Amino acid sequence: MRRIKRTALLLFALLLALFPWRASAATEGAVYRRVSTEEKVIALTFDDGPHPRVTYEVLDLLAAYGAKATFFVIGKNLEEYGEAAERAVSEGHELGNHTYTHPHLSGIGVGSFEGELTRNGALIEGVTGERCRLFRPPEGSCRSEMLALVGQCGYATVLWDVDTRDWSGIGTAAIVKNVLQNAREGSIVLFHDYVGRECHTVAALKEILPRLSAAGYRFVTVSELLSYSASASDVE
Repeated sequence: MRRIKRTALLLFALLLALFPWRASAATEGAVYRRVSTEEKVIALTFDDGPHPRVTYEVLDLLAAYGAKATFFVIGKNLEEYGEAAERAVSEGHELGNHTYTHPHLSGIGVGSFEGELTRNGALIEGVTGERCRLFRPPEGSCRSEMLALVGQCGYATVLWDVDTRDWSGIGTAAIVKNVLQNAREGSIVLFHDYVGRECHTVAALKEILPRLSAAGYRFVTVSELLSYSASASDVE
């Protein structure tokens, strides 16, 4: 009987491998801007944190609406404000790799870039206990040889189709307008939880979350979003 059960389990696993009806994870080396799906799901992403105040305020809002998000963290900030990242993970959010120091990738070599990627990846694994699989290049720009390295290191690259422009210092109303006019099923929305100038991200979220929730949208991690389609739309 035990042998029969074992054989059945092996056959089931083989069927899952041969006939997957839903992707279970990001594809290594792929570049995602949005996922093609008819489900009303959106991935909110936050770059450059963690921040000692803003990240906590974002987490409070996400918790209030039962929303999950993906935080693309900078290694130096993660070292200093790791408690915020730990809270994010404990509440069901996920972390992505946004390099260790957020350099302009056009100005560094591939070797230096690999150090940025692997150093931050190790820090993230120390928080989550799992190998990080998602990468976002600083400013969304990455040379082809660097993208190839990202794939070799087991990452998928995650960009976005909705830029809130919260990083530019625009006001709350403009951020809200950017999201409400452009977000759709399968969107990946770019926010920041660490902005050098005055930050309107939290104020904008206070309007965006209830309005999109009322429209029937759910907020999921990037990894969950990618599970809604076997392939992403707009893949480079």
